[in-house]
Amino acid sequence: LAETGNNVICVDINEAKVKKMQDGQVPIYEPGLDLLFHRNIEQGRLHFTTNLAEAIEEAQIIFMALPTPPGGDGAADLSYILGAAKDISKIIKGYKIIVNKSTVPVGTADKVRAVFKENTDIEVDVVSNPEFLREGVAVEDFMKPDRVVLGTTSERAKKLMTELYGPYVRQGNPILFMDERSSELTKYAANSFLATKITFMNEVANLCELVGADVDAVRRGIGSDERIGKRFLFPGIGYGGSCFPKDVQALVMAADENTYDFQILKSVMEVNERQKTILVDKVLKYYKNDIAGKHFALWGLAFKPETDDIREAPALYIIDALVKHGATVTVFDPEGMTNVKNIIGDKVVFADNQYDALKDADALLIATEWSVFRNPDFEKIESILKNKVIFDGRNLYDLQKMIDLGYYYNSIGRKLID
Repeated sequence: LAETGNNVICVDINEAKVKKMQDGQVPIYEPGLDLLFHRNIEQGRLHFTTNLAEAIEEAQIIFMALPTPPGGDGAADLSYILGAAKDISKIIKGYKIIVNKSTVPVGTADKVRAVFKENTDIEVDVVSNPEFLREGVAVEDFMKPDRVVLGTTSERAKKLMTELYGPYVRQGNPILFMDERSSELTKYAANSFLATKITFMNEVANLCELVGADVDAVRRGIGSDERIGKRFLFPGIGYGGSCFPKDVQALVMAADENTYDFQILKSVMEVNERQKTILVDKVLKYYKNDIAGKHFALWGLAFKPETDDIREAPALYIIDALVKHGATVTVFDPEGMTNVKNIIGDKVVFADNQYDALKDADALLIATEWSVFRNPDFEKIESILKNKVIFDGRNLYDLQKMIDLGYYYNSIGRKLID
């Protein structure tokens, strides 16, 4: 937003985090973000504070980008959203647009509106504006969105939000106005559909292994159908991250609350949970269910490449299962190791690079498709690994090449190389 000339003030209650940003430190890893971050600080358009009143005093538009974690029952916890709305409602002095940027259940805009009505007579418009940013390419997605979804029936809010987002859709991609409830549901429906597509392909991959088919051929065969499309058809070890698991669960809960049994999404969650440790099932089968005392190398910790986000990452489930079966693990990830270390401590050994992770390992497991893992030095791998054994959860390598190199290579939905 600052990059297109807006004056942006960011407020957070985490003083340490705000201090880091004031000192020019980007708190997350996201390609391209540091350039925008530093440029707009230097040019005086981007500011950080813990003072809410200071942050919103001159603001026309207030974005609420707050966590909505699943509660004990799986439903989205709105306490952060409604708490912030209450705080804001007590200090505003003039008309504001309040934008729900967080992923929220249907009806949240009404609840936020009710909070303001209860605490102030000042006019506000509450807009639902779900984000569709993909971690790893989030800057590009924001600057060139394929669509902007805005839920509001206020003409005044429509005019200001159109002015705000106009610079990002100059090539003709749409700004889609709709009612608030439809906007809120759009976000959940989009993520749930993509999660379903991924999960369907993982089921197809599992069947391919049983019937002797090649999932890569099947993927190309169905992906060429324009009604299906090529994206989100790559099989693997399940989806993770901050959005898909939480949003699928929240949509199921919303359906349950309205006495609707969303069977497809319940199956998606069940299948995805199994898929996260399918690589461990392959390891156990290879070692005849006895890996006590074995040592494994694991490449990849983040739930996807080009991010340090490890929320619901399959790698964490793999580590947990291996350790429970008595194995030890050394891991490497280009960006995610600090976050994992903060969660599991010394449960695993953290290597300085991908090849150091292989030392004394009985086999290599691959959990994240970082580019640096795609063309490794296989001779070097062979010289370090105790055995030429690779379990690949992301199908990074060509089957014929692995045959020629003499590896035992077990991937997802493809022919077993032994």
